[in-house]
Amino acid sequence: MTWVILTGRQSDLDQVATPHKIITNRDYLAHPSLFRGQRPKVINLSNNYAYQSRGYYASLLAGSRGHKVIPTVETMIDLSERKLYEHALPELELALNKCRKDLGGAFPTKVCIFFGIGPSKIWDRFAKLLFDWFRAPALEVHIKDSAEWASIRKIGFHPLARMTEDEEKSFIQCLETYTNREWRDTKGRTPARYTFATLVDPHEELPPSEISSLRYWAKIAEKMGVEIEPITKRDLAKLANYDALFIRETTTISNHTYRFARRAQQEGMPVIDDPLSMIRCTNKVYLNELMAYNKVPVPPTVMIAGTSDLELAAQTLGFPLVLKIPDSSFSRGVKKCANFEELKTLATEWLEDSDLLIAQKFIPTEYDWRVGVLGGQPLFAVHYLMAKKHWQIVNHKANGKPDQGGIKTFTLKETPAHVVETAVKAARCIGDGLYGVDLKETKDGVFVIEVNDNPNLDHGWEDSGEKDEVWVRLTQWFLERLDRPGR
Repeated sequence: MTWVILTGRQSDLDQVATPHKIITNRDYLAHPSLFRGQRPKVINLSNNYAYQSRGYYASLLAGSRGHKVIPTVETMIDLSERKLYEHALPELELALNKCRKDLGGAFPTKVCIFFGIGPSKIWDRFAKLLFDWFRAPALEVHIKDSAEWASIRKIGFHPLARMTEDEEKSFIQCLETYTNREWRDTKGRTPARYTFATLVDPHEELPPSEISSLRYWAKIAEKMGVEIEPITKRDLAKLANYDALFIRETTTISNHTYRFARRAQQEGMPVIDDPLSMIRCTNKVYLNELMAYNKVPVPPTVMIAGTSDLELAAQTLGFPLVLKIPDSSFSRGVKKCANFEELKTLATEWLEDSDLLIAQKFIPTEYDWRVGVLGGQPLFAVHYLMAKKHWQIVNHKANGKPDQGGIKTFTLKETPAHVVETAVKAARCIGDGLYGVDLKETKDGVFVIEVNDNPNLDHGWEDSGEKDEVWVRLTQWFLERLDRPGR
């Protein structure tokens, strides 16, 4: 791995301070053939990141040359005006104020954060969060402290030219930590062309892929020049040191999975699931509207914005009907109501936490079709059977243990063409990533129940019909995007 450090002037950073290549942004801009055939990671330490400055153009052209760079031009623009980053302040100030007790109740007026590392461990939480929001080598945060709450007045870049001697020593130490902490020992192994990060939670009860399945994928990917490495939610600071990201935790926009997806996209990394797909798929209200607009068949549906809509739902859909919380997964937040009293009781409870619910006609079947779609093309097809003595594929029992139905596998050729075509049409409404489309097949036709951005994919289950082709195509999806000209 080649690290390249760009400076405004050759004298800004002594070459003996780091083993990495140091060149000026002027030389980098003037010689586009530099590092041709390589994929260096560029740390832009220009003293000026203003729009259309050399520092700005260095990061802009690094992207066009396929070089990963921090800070990106997006970060430069974000930090150019307070109004462009004020959306990040509530979360940052919350983390900042959690430092108060350890700091003895007082804050400095300014703190410098280098590569997500603060002046002491007390600042760790805040420093990592700041680096998550704004990936920049050196930032300074100006703080306004009061007796009860510390607020952020300004966030800005802290150029080398303005660093004190002590700050520069600390910066160089943090630079060394940042560029060395993430590399694995590859002794005895054929160097991989790329390394893909796979985000997992080892303790998740119903993960979309078991660790054993990811190990199986790793064996196939290795033959294609790719190393697969598991990471966890604690590894966000390391993410940019990988080439692609595959999220194998249950996704939600309210936790770290969305932040990982967002960060990967900001770094120009191919990612499944991408942030937009997560936003679209995790909300059933949006999905229903999107499918209806694109003439994808869905069950008769009534949106519920208050208890006044319940009568319309009852009259339109009849009983039993299915009530759904917009943001839910694995059959959670989805319940069947046998009569109006059950509907009113459940809707009243759920409306306390969600402004909108959806009610759908109950369509009983012995199974749901699940069609995997990758890059707008079918990947696999299975039947998910209903849990024993239950109407869903997962029965979340009162004791907290989920009871899952079985699975029946098919090749894509064995799957009815109208099922595959409907699934592909639904997935293409969402994006170009990996989706699991759930459908019910009835005498009245096929209906899309849900499009999942984070579908189950396990060896011996979803891949049984198409075998290793599933994993080869998954790897190829990432490779095609990494190998695109001009990336």
